[in-house]
Parts: sequence; structure tokens; C-alpha cells
Amino acid sequence: MRLITCEHNGVIIAGVLSDDQIIVKAEGDAAIYAVRQMIEQEQGVTPWLSGNATIPLNAVQLLAPIPDPRRNIFCVGLNYHDHAEEYHASDFDKSDKPSIASAPVIFTKATTSVIGPDAPIRSGLDYSNSVDYEGELCVVIKKTAHQVKAEAAEDYIFGYTLLNDVTARRIQQDHNQWFLGKSLDSFAPMGPAIVTADELPDMGSRQISTTVNGELRQQSTLSQLIFDIPTLIETLTKTMTLLPGDIIATGTPVGVGLGFTPPKFLKAGDHVTVSFDGIGDLSNPVI
Repeated sequence: MRLITCEHNGVIIAGVLSDDQIIVKAEGDAAIYAVRQMIEQEQGVTPWLSGNATIPLNAVQLLAPIPDPRRNIFCVGLNYHDHAEEYHASDFDKSDKPSIASAPVIFTKATTSVIGPDAPIRSGLDYSNSVDYEGELCVVIKKTAHQVKAEAAEDYIFGYTLLNDVTARRIQQDHNQWFLGKSLDSFAPMGPAIVTADELPDMGSRQISTTVNGELRQQSTLSQLIFDIPTLIETLTKTMTLLPGDIIATGTPVGVGLGFTPPKFLKAGDHVTVSFDGIGDLSNPVI
């Protein structure tokens, strides 16, 4: 199933997308939290198929499927082999660490950075003029998870969505950590929907890509991850608890702007699209 949050005639709506029609499950201010709360209640999506009305998809403006996450987005850095080499070779990596990490590199993005499809990425907020894109697959956690072994991790996955981990590279570099450079308002486009795990078999063979103004910049499959999704869940839950509705961004492939000579940073007027087989497209203009 495909769960969405959207706006229709000024009213927030949450529901299930079926054949280009939205089965409405929640309306009004409460709909902002409806998808998150449904996951937190751990009752599954079946009750959502009995909505009271339907609205055509082309009549709404999509928002992030979870517009207001309970907690920061958990992110994994340098998790594709070629991108790790790309970053290590750039002028932005000032560390003396090996290009391929021995354990997952974890950081977070602030919840206030989340925006939906077609909402503008506000490049003007980056005073360093180094806005970069990072197309990523996100995992949405289904139930409370603590000390989960990799072989059991699939039981804790509710579904998947997309994220553009937009980054101010020079702010990231200047502060010797990644949180500030990745948490600017509007720097976490998310969507277009959460697709439940049962609809996405064979994840390792599915392709993720990013285009800027129609130019293909990134293209890879999950088989290229250094640390696969079960390993990430095991790593995070070894010492902490993940909660229903938590979001894990799994890393970005080679081809980000900093990897070009000179770097191809985003600027006002650009348009970025992240795509994934079975989830769809997440597109955002840059202003």
C-alpha cells in the first residue's frame, strides 16, 4: 500500500493511494500526524482501506508522508562504495580516516528540515553557497526495536520512502560535523509516499537515481551498499531503541555535486528529482 499526506483545497488529508485515487482516512490538522500515529499504534494499514471518501491524486498537493516526524531522521554517511571514495578524494574530507568506514557512520537531520514533493529547497539559507543533493532510500520502522539482530530486521520494517539529503557542504566542513550543514530548513525533501514493505520485494536489485535539470547525476542499486539495511538496524538498536515511525536514510550513491571538478552545487532555478523503482519520483525546485 502507498500511504500519503497531502493538501486539498487548503485542508490537510492523509490516506491510501489506490489507482490514482486517495482513500481519505483523516482530514484537518490531525491529518498531519495521522500516518505517523497509525504506524505507532502498530495495527497495520488494513483499517485505512475503509475511508469515507476518495479524491483524485491530480487534485492534491503532496506533502511529506510524515510531515512532522517524532524524532530526527537517522542518516547513514558514506554508505555506497563509490561515493565513499568520491568524498574521500574531494577537498571537503579533511579527516585522515580510510575512505571505507569500518562501521556505519550515523548522524541525524532535524525534523524542521522536512518538506514534501514540489516544495522549494531554499538555497538562499546557505550563506556558504555550497548546496548539494543526495538521493537516498529511507526505511520506516514498524515497531519498537531494541537489540535486533540483522537476520530479524525485516520484521521491523514498515515500508520505504525517498529523501533528498540536501547538504550545505562548506557549513558541514567548517563545523567538523554534519548536523548543521544538513539540517537547514527545507533541506530534507521526503516522499512521494510510504510504500509498505510487502510491495517491494527484491530490494537489492532496485535502482535509485538522481537528476538535476534532467541530467542524470546518480544511479545505483542497493546491492552497492557498504552496510545493508539489516546491518544498519542491528547497529542502531544494539545500544538504543528505535520507535515506530522512525526514519532511517540509508546513504547516497556516487555522483553528488562535490564530486565534480569544479563542484556542481545547486543554485536557484535548478530542479532535482530522486527516483526509485517501485516508489516513484521526489521532485523539488531550488530557490
